[in-house]
Amino acid sequence: MGRREWNIHDDNTEAIVTFEDGSRWVASFFTYKNIQTLAEKNKQTGECLHGNYFWGSDMILVDECSRNRIEEVIEHLIIKGDFEMIFDKCDAVD
Repeated sequence: MGRREWNIHDDNTEAIVTFEDGSRWVASFFTYKNIQTLAEKNKQTGECLHGNYFWGSDMILVDECSRNRIEEVIEHLIIKGDFEMIFDKCDAVD
């Protein structure tokens, strides 16, 4: 299977944030358009009751899935005090 091209307006990605204390946090970023694209795909494949629902763990919806936007959102969440409510703490790695 060939590699598809990245589309910042119709894609999704995970972001892992590592703080100075070594704690690691993860969330998934989806563009609004990507949710629509995935729902249409699921209608065809039968997944998620033929596109009747969609879910993602620790999901954040964004207008574009670019590094700049993701960093901007993360900084905003930290400043607002909402980061730990939205991101999920990763298990410690030995």
